[in-house]
Amino acid sequence: MNYTEPADLPNPGDPNDPHEFETELDVNADQLATGHPASPEQVHLSQALGALVRADQLFAGYFPGVNILNGTDLYAKDGELVGIIGPNGAGKSTLLKAIFGLVHINEGAVLLRDEDITNLRADQLVKRGVGFVPQTNNVFPSLTIEENMEMGAFQDPKSFSGRFDKVVDLFPTLGERRKQRAGSLSGGERQMVAMGRALMMEPSVLLLDEPSAGLSPALQDEVFVRVREINQTGVTVIIVEQNARRCLQIVDRGYVLDQGKNAYTGSGKELANDPKVVELYLGTLAKA
Repeated sequence: MNYTEPADLPNPGDPNDPHEFETELDVNADQLATGHPASPEQVHLSQALGALVRADQLFAGYFPGVNILNGTDLYAKDGELVGIIGPNGAGKSTLLKAIFGLVHINEGAVLLRDEDITNLRADQLVKRGVGFVPQTNNVFPSLTIEENMEMGAFQDPKSFSGRFDKVVDLFPTLGERRKQRAGSLSGGERQMVAMGRALMMEPSVLLLDEPSAGLSPALQDEVFVRVREINQTGVTVIIVEQNARRCLQIVDRGYVLDQGKNAYTGSGKELANDPKVVELYLGTLAKA
């Protein structure tokens, strides 16, 4: 579904929420006055009301004067599973890193429960409930599984035991093999360690950067099942994926990024069945 189509205008939310009602009136009034659909920015701001995390018009990059993100918007509400897909070089991983303070944001803002967290350090974000799992180098290979989990809880070591038990409930193998070095694990098992370590600080939102990359189809399926299970515990998840078709099968909503901008957005089902998305993106991205 294209961002600018009239069908993308915000659906009515809680009728008792005056702010949401006022925003919808503003959007509709603008359409009546101009005779044109609301802009993508207006639609985003209206739909993002009350979001747990939101990114507004981000411009960011790795070098001064060179932006990879060129006005990207995103939001995720409590309990949502949001996917980000797009061609190589579209800015998907850069978006996650910008949210997590690893790439400098030159313009725009990131909000967590309406608190401005733009360009905060990663350790400060972890304290506020933001977890991040990078695509590569996401475990300490010389440490055991248990020691990796301890590193995940280093800001609150007294909580280790109880939180490790919760992680083991999600990933039983981690408990059974807690004394095994992470470097001796398979790629899929390492991914479980990385996700488990990120969960040790009980984040409210978890950012996952291509968790299925480099895995066999069977292990990819297991990762997607685990991601869904994490989300079902109440953790909001934002996942970047090159396996676009499989990603759209599990997410509540999705974004298609192209050249650092939002090209399309909608529910996972809408995007997977949108002829333009299929033609332009799903045909060239990794298939499930």
